[in-house]
Amino acid sequence: MKKEQVRRRIERLAGSKVNDAVRLAFLDAKGLKELGKMDLSAVAEFKRSSAGTVEIKFVDRLEALKWLAETEEGPREGGIIEALEKSAEELKEA
Repeated sequence: MKKEQVRRRIERLAGSKVNDAVRLAFLDAKGLKELGKMDLSAVAEFKRSSAGTVEIKFVDRLEALKWLAETEEGPREGGIIEALEKSAEELKEA
């Protein structure tokens, strides 16, 4: 996958809505035909127990936004790139 494709996907995740995931939680067996029409890109995990309880975990949109901001601005002081470069320098000196 190319860098621009990754960027577009993360942008989509950062702005995704959870409406369809909530609708999915209330669907019965008859409504499953609607599943293909739903945007579930924000869903990281979906569980429904035999008792009927539903647990939905969503993609961390804040992390997606942080990644977009960091890659847009380039590495910032105290960022992961700087930490890796510093560690590499320390290893060379050791």
